[in-house]
Amino acid sequence: MRKPALAAVALSLLALTACGQPSPAEPGGAAPSQAATVTDADIEKALETDTTLTFWSWVPNVDKTIALFQQKYPKVKINLVNAGQSADEYAKLQSAIKAGSGAPDVAQIEYFALPQFALSKAVVDLNQYGAASWKDLFTDSAWAQVTVNNGVYGVPQDTGPMAMFYRKDVLDKLGLKPPATWEEFAAAAKKIKEDDPGNFITSVDPGDAGGVDSLIWQAGGRPFAIENATTVRVNLQDEGTKRWAELWSGLVRDKLVDPAPGWNDAWWQGMASGKYALWMAGAWAPGAIESTIPQTQGKWRAAPMPQWDASAPVNAENGGSSVAVLAQSKNALAAVGFAKWLNSDPDAVRSLNTASGLFPATKELLNSPDFLDAKLPLLGDQQANKIFAEGSAQVGKGWQYLPFQVYANSVFKDTVGQAIAGNGDIAGGLSSWQQQITTYGGQQGFTLAAGS
Repeated sequence: MRKPALAAVALSLLALTACGQPSPAEPGGAAPSQAATVTDADIEKALETDTTLTFWSWVPNVDKTIALFQQKYPKVKINLVNAGQSADEYAKLQSAIKAGSGAPDVAQIEYFALPQFALSKAVVDLNQYGAASWKDLFTDSAWAQVTVNNGVYGVPQDTGPMAMFYRKDVLDKLGLKPPATWEEFAAAAKKIKEDDPGNFITSVDPGDAGGVDSLIWQAGGRPFAIENATTVRVNLQDEGTKRWAELWSGLVRDKLVDPAPGWNDAWWQGMASGKYALWMAGAWAPGAIESTIPQTQGKWRAAPMPQWDASAPVNAENGGSSVAVLAQSKNALAAVGFAKWLNSDPDAVRSLNTASGLFPATKELLNSPDFLDAKLPLLGDQQANKIFAEGSAQVGKGWQYLPFQVYANSVFKDTVGQAIAGNGDIAGGLSSWQQQITTYGGQQGFTLAAGS
């Protein structure tokens, strides 16, 4: 679940990214030097030592999982702080980083924002702590999203493999099946509109860069790349991005999709009434629907995303977070141990899934029969985790975020968003978005690679 972030956050963080931040010096209790070798025994010893760690997170009910940790490691006290969600937290983190004090030991950081903190060295490279040996615990797509410029800067916490959530009652009424291809999607959109001009196959939020990023990803677009610590590439005219833009420009112009802001009362009322026949979102979506419009329980089902090439299914991620250790931490060994346990211990991962509604990033839970066979009441007791797990395995490789993605997302609504809400000239909106992104990157000291 992503919302447009604040430009001010990106501006301040970019200043730190461009100039870099020093790693804490030893023996101050924080990160070891790159040459240091930290063993699992060293981390375990730190977890058996009286320690207090401050953890910033907005995950609901994460305290229940923390309680499990403290049962196993009673000498480590976790000071849980909700410093705000997404951009609100990042603004506070940025202030603490700039001040040189006040940062937590551990923080939840979404994948799209992680490169900013990684390249500024505000969070530690977990390769120093043996992170290479953790790789096989997590899905390939999750691990790729915490890997920045060959470093590992967070432990994957959750993922959001995309799926198509549809109103079975709405489609059944019109004799429609869940569209398996984007061509079928466009045809179904026309039939829904013909039946009732006030209804739509779905909505598209003019302010939600994250949602559009995911659709571009699934279409094969790879518009952003970090070439090295100072060089980035932006190409919002690559083939996958153009493929997505061409289809959605027509859908917008023909008023087959609703250019409506999401997550407000009007949008949820539309979801509840059947105004929108489906919602394309991450695998976390059932929890959001169930908690907001519980009266629709049983009316929804899940299906794989429509495909551009049905013979070679490709998926994308929509949302997800990592847990990173801040370079300011004076208890880095314990902080690393906590972050790893929280997001890889089987009991912890199950707790985050059941108590907090997070879709797992670990292969262990994704392959568990109990998880795969679970019946989801919202979806008419469908065993939808099988669809989500398959979608996770099909996530296309090579997607990257910029080290100023927070800024890029913040100006989406004034470029691509205007085209979505207006005349449907999405190609023009993408050109404007690229211009603003590249201008900003250059102003912050980044070199723009060929193709930008």
